[in-house]
Amino acid sequence: MLKRFCPVLFAAVIASVPVGAQIIEQVLVNVNGDILTKTEFEQRQVSVLRTRPELANVTPESPELRKAIVEVTPQLILEAVDELLLIQRGRELGLALGDEQFKSIVENIKKSNNIDSEEQFQAALKQEGMTMTDLRRALERQMLASEAQRRDVMDKISVTEAEARTYYDAHKQDFTTPSEVTIREILIDVPVSDRGVNVAQDDEAKAEAEDVRKRLLSGEPFPQLAAEHSDAASKANGGLIGPIKRDELAEVLQERLDKMKAGDVTEVLRTQRGYQILKLESRTEVRIRSFDDARGDISNKVAAEKSTGERMKYLERLRGQATITWRNDELKRAYEQALAERRKVLAG
Repeated sequence: MLKRFCPVLFAAVIASVPVGAQIIEQVLVNVNGDILTKTEFEQRQVSVLRTRPELANVTPESPELRKAIVEVTPQLILEAVDELLLIQRGRELGLALGDEQFKSIVENIKKSNNIDSEEQFQAALKQEGMTMTDLRRALERQMLASEAQRRDVMDKISVTEAEARTYYDAHKQDFTTPSEVTIREILIDVPVSDRGVNVAQDDEAKAEAEDVRKRLLSGEPFPQLAAEHSDAASKANGGLIGPIKRDELAEVLQERLDKMKAGDVTEVLRTQRGYQILKLESRTEVRIRSFDDARGDISNKVAAEKSTGERMKYLERLRGQATITWRNDELKRAYEQALAERRKVLAG
């Protein structure tokens, strides 16, 4: 289903890298009786590194690949232990992936990958090196971990009125819709040669623009005159441009449009290309969502920000109650490195 990252080649590299990624024993770590094996951890490394296009054609001796393995290993081993802790907590809560739930997920996988038959699905699983049993186990592990966090962390996060107000005041721009304008234009080009602008041609273009403006003011349709006379690309759309955010326009044009109401037509304007006539079709004013209207979105944003820190605290509690036995010193050091960095973030 996904483009694979040469797992055979990668496994050879895993076995040969001496720093930060050497895996000697089959069992790498035991967490409260649940183990992480060499094969499982290699699969995590493959999954991450195959997303890097710069590593697509590497060899086992490639310093780039060896460096990448060392770089990703600390965070991966920390996440692997976190996952075991969360899965165990999910089991404590009595969670399990039911048959109907599994079937529903599989159907969604087929649909999102445009798989029409069971044969295609089995072939896709085989390409990923998985069986149906492997898939169910992976999905259940994901469900246990995410549901445990939802129940123990997310569902217990609350956002006070004061916190919501503070966020709203500090992020008012996120709840502001700027003023926009929609205009129409007619542009009469003035030819420019190596000698500059020909005065007669300039006068002729100006006279044409003045005549077009008189016809507009007498009631002739702007789109029709734009199609007949305009040299701008917008003529194909009746001269229509926009909607455009007001603050994206030149300041002088902003000031000019601010003085107009919908339906007004400018005088003939001299531009770098020639002579232009603009009509203001519509304008929307700046709109600011009220706090009450935005309260739900604000709560979600504040809760998401709080959840990062609360999740790390939660994992620290689970870790403090766990018995973790390492069978690989290199990975233990990588784990402790990533854990120290996380705790530094949590403390700061």
